[in-house]
This record gives sequence, structure tokens and C-alpha cells, in this order.
Amino acid sequence: MRRPSTLLAFSAEEYVKAHALLASRVATMMGRKFEEGDWSYVYCTAKGIPNQGWSNLHIDIMCKQLGVEQKMLCVQSNKSIKEYCGTSRMHPSATRSIRVPSEGDPTALAREVLQQYADLITKRRQKVAENEPGVEPDMRIGWFLWQESLEEFMYFEEEMLAPNPNDYWAKWKESGGGARKTSKNLWVYETETGRKRYSITTSAGAKIQPYFDVPPPNDPNLYYFRVQGEELEGGLTRIWITSTTALLLKKIFGNLDTETISAAIMETAKGVTAIKDEDEKRNKVDVELAQPIYITRDAYFALKQAFFGINDDHMVQLFVQVNLREA
Repeated sequence: MRRPSTLLAFSAEEYVKAHALLASRVATMMGRKFEEGDWSYVYCTAKGIPNQGWSNLHIDIMCKQLGVEQKMLCVQSNKSIKEYCGTSRMHPSATRSIRVPSEGDPTALAREVLQQYADLITKRRQKVAENEPGVEPDMRIGWFLWQESLEEFMYFEEEMLAPNPNDYWAKWKESGGGARKTSKNLWVYETETGRKRYSITTSAGAKIQPYFDVPPPNDPNLYYFRVQGEELEGGLTRIWITSTTALLLKKIFGNLDTETISAAIMETAKGVTAIKDEDEKRNKVDVELAQPIYITRDAYFALKQAFFGINDDHMVQLFVQVNLREA
């Protein structure tokens, strides 16, 4: 059976833009949940293509011959996101546009559902083909992994291939019982390898839950982003702050030099006891472009210990407030 290959998603210049845009998005979110539209904005803006918004019903990105179905998955923050490289993850839903009988031979039913999914992919390919008749559509699935802490992110694209139903077999899997209502899912496996590749729900909203393979860390088409506390060579840490926060820092300290800001953080941190902002009426700006500043690794550690902020920009805001009161 043919398996999808990873594909180039960003040029070197687009990747740098995406990193800055993603960092800006996180810097201005101020505690709200990262949403599908956030990544759609970053992706389309970095590539210079129209942002038509995220959709659960239609393909998310359509520009000329390009068609990309975007899928996001939140992962744990207690380990580096790179540790997911080389593993298989399950996504909550490939599509809900299926019909699933709840009884019968599991393999026959799974193949029927996979055929529905293959037909859906064919229809989406035909839709993209309408943009440039005579040009072969470039159909992809984009997998975006993000930490709940909004520190690290990974993204890759792979070919969108319609499954061949005959490459799979299935069995019923019952869950629930006791206080919970019993439900039955179809667990679908590759005949060739025996690996589980889909879970198909039959109740509470039928849907296909696909398993996807995260590429190894040396895959050139895997994009890694760290947008908070990014450690660099020479003992430096890059953090992203909004232009408003940057202006306040300049007003107080005269510049944004590494030595100046790092020394000020270290000195201020000595005299404060873990400050946390309890004000829930913070200004939330969605599109302000953030900028990077560079401080020492020790200064970043002191900043995190002294100021309990939602993100790096918020910690610097709390640091600024202390210094404004003392000015």
C-alpha cells in the first residue's frame, strides 16, 4: 500500500515569517485558548495567500491548485514537543461526513466507511481542480501540534491520499458500561503491518478518527517553532514582546540591549516576591506584531521565578509595572 510522503510547506523566508507571526499571536493572546483561526491566520499570512478561515465542512486552504486540510492537536506541555517525533498520534476527527451502521461484519462496515472517506477526498480534489482547469491539484493534509503552554509548536504537511478500503481490516471495540452508556467503535488496522490506523465512532456523532505519523526530527519538511523562552547559543534567551511593552521598556531603561534589560531583571527580581497579575480585564490585541528581545538565560530564569505571567510578554509587563512604581 502507498503511504503519504511529507512535503515542503514553507520556503526559508516563509518559515521565518511564520515564526514571527506565531510568536506575535501568542504574545497578544493573554490567556485565551489557541484556536484553529490563529494558525490559519499565521499560515496564510506567512505564505501570502488568502485566508478563507477554518472550516469543519470544507477544505481549509484553497489557493489556485493548492488544497490543504488543516488538523490541529494539543499535546502535553510536560515534555518537549520534539519527543512526539517518530510516534503515531490519533486525531479526534478526519471527518464527520460519514454514515456508520452499528451492526454487522466489522471489516465490511469499515471498508464501506473508508470508501465514503475516499469519495469525500475525491470530491475535494475536484473542487480544488475547478480553480485551475487542466492543472493537477496539490492536495495535502497539514498536521499542527501545539503545547497547551503555548511554548512549542510543530507543523508538517503530507500528501492527501484516498484510502484503499481493501488495505484494511477491522474489529468491534466496546467501551463504557456501568454508569456510562455502552458504545461500539470500529478499530481499523492495516492488513500489511497490523498497525491501527483509524477508530470509527458509531454513536454520539459518527466520525473517523485517523492515526497519523509524526516525522522524525531530521525530516526537512518538519517545522519546529519555539516562541517563548527560546534558548540560543552563547547563553542567551529570545523572548517576544508587543510593541507597547517594548516602548515601556525603552522609556524606563533607555534601550533594549541585552546587558541593560538582563541586569535590570536580575536586580528587580531580588526585591520582589513572586508577583501574579489577578486582573482579568487585560487588553487583548489579536494582530499586533511582536518583536524579539534577547536576555541572558539567567535573567529569563529570574523573570519566570519572580513574575507569574501568562506568557513572556505578560511577565515583562509585570516587571515593567514594578519599575514604573519605583520610578
